[in-house]
Amino acid sequence: MSNYNTSRADLSKYVAEMLKGKERYLARLITLVESESEAVPDIMRLVFPNLGRAIKIGITGPPGAGKSTVIEKLTREARGKQREVGIICVDPTSPFTGGAILGDRIRMDRHYLDEGVYIRSMATRGRLGGIADATSNVAKLLDAYGKDLIFIETVGVGQTETDILSIADLIVVVLVPEAGDSIQAMKAGLLEIADIFLINKADRPGADNLANELMAALHSREDNSGFEKPVLTAQAAHDVGMVQLYEAIQRQRENMLRSGIFEGRRTEQRRKEFIKIVETMVRSRLLRSVDEDTALRDFVGNVEQGVSEPYTAAGELLKNGSLIKVFHRTA
Repeated sequence: MSNYNTSRADLSKYVAEMLKGKERYLARLITLVESESEAVPDIMRLVFPNLGRAIKIGITGPPGAGKSTVIEKLTREARGKQREVGIICVDPTSPFTGGAILGDRIRMDRHYLDEGVYIRSMATRGRLGGIADATSNVAKLLDAYGKDLIFIETVGVGQTETDILSIADLIVVVLVPEAGDSIQAMKAGLLEIADIFLINKADRPGADNLANELMAALHSREDNSGFEKPVLTAQAAHDVGMVQLYEAIQRQRENMLRSGIFEGRRTEQRRKEFIKIVETMVRSRLLRSVDEDTALRDFVGNVEQGVSEPYTAAGELLKNGSLIKVFHRTA
């Protein structure tokens, strides 16, 4: 975790200026969040009252499916309707700099100078699942900043790329005709999390077959949502099907709102985020306490020496209240 010399007064100023629409302060806050600064909890507390207005749309799918092009076209549609847009592109990590390999200027250059669009590239930093650890908090900052739509493009790691479900309100899975042979394998991954399927590059052979396979797979599953998951075809690079996709996103959002799925998803996301934060804090304090507390060090020492069985020692530590006492002393 980076130790930035940023006072709480500075953070309050940064957040206040960001909420006024000053982009440079948004950029500073995102840098603090992405670098896992010790200021992150304070930043999140300050922006909390301004969250919940933006719609977060996950764009996921295998590498080469054209996700960046789809986002670029959807952004154009949104801007044509005067909607403010935030874009988070999660890229592989550079082995040399530790940053994102692909830059936002390269991928979204048509929108780079548009003041109504804010683009941020993020590195996965070795994280599996298609997103970076800080992606959720960066999306929150864009929400507080006043963006109406936030597109989150995952890195494209394949069929297990489901972490986007912990952030996005609605998920578009982008596929290409060549994916037809993998539909059965996808049932436990992308097939389960999608709200909309888009078969991009539909001028290639096999697009119709893939669409039929997807619809058959969806119809074979029990779904109590009360609405279908649309399967659309497009050629994003040629502006074919993008208006239809944008409209489908709006309709699906309304369907999810009426059915309760939209709020249910956000409720589950907040619950999981809370548990994850608690786990992180407990783990951090426990590791620190092992070096500082004699009683806890004795427990660990007995396990290390093979005197105590790990599960038994952990149970005793929790049962006799020693861990709680340690946390009180180190708080």
